[in-house]
Amino acid sequence: MKGSILNQEVLRNIFLSQKIDTVIHFAGLKSVSESETNPLKYYEVNVSGSVQLLKEMERAKVSRLVFSSSATVYGGNAATKYDEGMDLIPINVYGHTKLTIEKICMQFAAANYGFSVINLRYFNPVGAHESGLIGEDPRGVPNNLMPYIAQVALGDLDMLSVYGDDYPTPDGTCLRDYIHVKDLALGHLSAIQKLEKHMASIAINLGTGTPHSVFEMIECFEKVSGIKIPYKVVGRRKGDLAEYYADPTLASEFLNWKANHDIKKMCEDVWNRLLYLKGSA
Repeated sequence: MKGSILNQEVLRNIFLSQKIDTVIHFAGLKSVSESETNPLKYYEVNVSGSVQLLKEMERAKVSRLVFSSSATVYGGNAATKYDEGMDLIPINVYGHTKLTIEKICMQFAAANYGFSVINLRYFNPVGAHESGLIGEDPRGVPNNLMPYIAQVALGDLDMLSVYGDDYPTPDGTCLRDYIHVKDLALGHLSAIQKLEKHMASIAINLGTGTPHSVFEMIECFEKVSGIKIPYKVVGRRKGDLAEYYADPTLASEFLNWKANHDIKKMCEDVWNRLLYLKGSA
């Protein structure tokens, strides 16, 4: 069934028509830049939509939730390696909505014995299914690096914009913790399996623990694809941090999970996805 998370009738019909024991909550808006220009839209969809979902879960007596959160909840911490015990100080509207939802879920769990939630804090998902059948097909100018590289590789965009090369990093570009979407999917399966056996109300990082720069990602994609990615360095984007990456220790200890795919595999699978899209166009 297809519909908006804001539509209570749609949600209710889903729970009435299906036997559901666990919900994975992906629904929401995710552009940092758009959240800054249209904050009410983000609070309405992300936060109000999540409240609607929890109401219908409560009504249907569904007591297990895996929530798609984000590393943006850490925001302006001075550290570069983020662990779950750090202060949460988002620096953009998108991050604030994710943190608000996390708090609502945790407070709901505290008030309702038997309800369990694992908030999974994603770092930077990249990649596609290795067959090329499942993956992104971005439109316009993407906000994230790899879809942007993909659009340039396809010829839909002339040039990649690199937002700053004067950061205090080895090559001057931002360092990020890129995680393959397959590893991310397996993280969700591990969370579901944990909730099936144990009650929990916890937030957990999903990342590799190893950051890579913008220039590293461009070079890797060029080697995999054989395509030169033209780029130009432009000014920094508001809110971008020089470096951040996950401390994945808790995911390993609590979920028995770790990321296994490197950036070469990520780039290979993105390239396979592009070849599939070109062939089916």
